[in-house]
Amino acid sequence: MKQRSFEQQHQAQWQRLEQWLTVLNKRAYKKAKIEVPTEQFAAEYRQICQQLALAQSRHYTPQLIERLNQLVLQGHQVLYTRRPRFLYQISQFLILDFPRAVRAEWRLMTVSSLLFFGSFLVMLLCSQFYPDLIYSIASADQVSDMEQMYDPKAEYIGRESSSDFMMFGYYIFNNIGIGFRTYASGLLIGIGSIVIMLFNGVFLGCVAGHLTQIGYTETFWSFVAGHSAPELTAIVIAGTAGLKLGLALLMPKRYTRLYALRLAAQRGLPLLYGVIFLLICAAFIEAFWSSSTHIEPWLKYTVGIGLWCILTTYLVLGGRHRAD
Repeated sequence: MKQRSFEQQHQAQWQRLEQWLTVLNKRAYKKAKIEVPTEQFAAEYRQICQQLALAQSRHYTPQLIERLNQLVLQGHQVLYTRRPRFLYQISQFLILDFPRAVRAEWRLMTVSSLLFFGSFLVMLLCSQFYPDLIYSIASADQVSDMEQMYDPKAEYIGRESSSDFMMFGYYIFNNIGIGFRTYASGLLIGIGSIVIMLFNGVFLGCVAGHLTQIGYTETFWSFVAGHSAPELTAIVIAGTAGLKLGLALLMPKRYTRLYALRLAAQRGLPLLYGVIFLLICAAFIEAFWSSSTHIEPWLKYTVGIGLWCILTTYLVLGGRHRAD
């Protein structure tokens, strides 16, 4: 059977099922004017499953297969999954779905990590041999401000305000802004995400190298040790999601570029949600822990190393009891 005839034959059934699913997915679906007959819904759901298998075996268009697949997934959730509470959904996402989404993009994660951490390490080393390298990416006033922030004699290390809550809000706004820009710039066929990751790696590497070279090692590295794991990992993951958008535009495969971009955006949403979570955690640590002058540097280093180990283990092993 040709696809057009297949669609004409079952179109009414698909639309009916879509309407039922819309009603059932509402919180107040009992008050809806449309009644959903349970037995008929289950019967038509099984027919949709058969139709999906037929569409796949007959190699119909990806758009049709995707539509039927979405109906099957949503119908399965309604029939066989108990409606979870909001906090349960969040915990399931953080414990299972987010680390699995990161591992699913391990190739792009590798590229993103090399771009960011590679440029950071190169500039960190180069700054030790070329002390004036920092002035090629920052003005003299900016360098002076950074030196004052991490001066061992400074009143507040790494920041200008004494209010932890004010700095917490500032860090959230600033960090999430960087994460969104890194992700959204992937729409420029991925080049935007690459440029932002390279720039951040180069800039942070130069700053770290310069402050180390002038002797502010303890104040700088003890400050960044605690929040570096969630913050830097979030930048890499945001870059991964951005590269996924760019790859969809460059190589849409059998799809149109617009449809491939939409699929990439949908599949990148778990990464973006996870990035936001990590950046909020980083902002909290940076505001209430990293800047504290009452905590010994050795303790900050120990906590920082521990957070790197925990985060790495979480991303590598999280959700392993479900098939990857």
